[in-house]
Amino acid sequence: MRSLFGSYFFILLAITVGMAGTAQAAINNRLNEFITNPIIVAFVSFVVGSAALLIYIIASGGQLSAIWTTKNIPWIAWTGGILGAYFVACTVILIPRLGVALTFSLIIAGQMVLTLIIDHYALFGVPERSISVARVAGVALIVLGVILIRRF
Repeated sequence: MRSLFGSYFFILLAITVGMAGTAQAAINNRLNEFITNPIIVAFVSFVVGSAALLIYIIASGGQLSAIWTTKNIPWIAWTGGILGAYFVACTVILIPRLGVALTFSLIIAGQMVLTLIIDHYALFGVPERSISVARVAGVALIVLGVILIRRF
């Protein structure tokens, strides 16, 4: 029973993360009404997020010395922050032009296509999960959902 609760907790956590990302994009779009530069909006978002993380690390007793271990990480690990900045800046650009629903439908469709590739080839050290007809059908349904959202 404990395992079942754990699964539900992580499913709920994933759903709330998706909701938070969508809310963040809409809120950053509002910030763009005042700053009017998506790159600066993304920068402000990351500064505020970094400050929040620093406060959390200090409040939770985290070890800031772990930052020094970054000198030993592979180059690919540095690209996560770049991709995050790209994501935030692009959502600020896209939402006023496409709307929140279409923007995130397209983002999710893109994410799902790449997840199949990453899983299939075990890229970035994730466990291998072969592409299957059922998994491709799931992505196809998401793409169909994007088409429906775009049309209606």
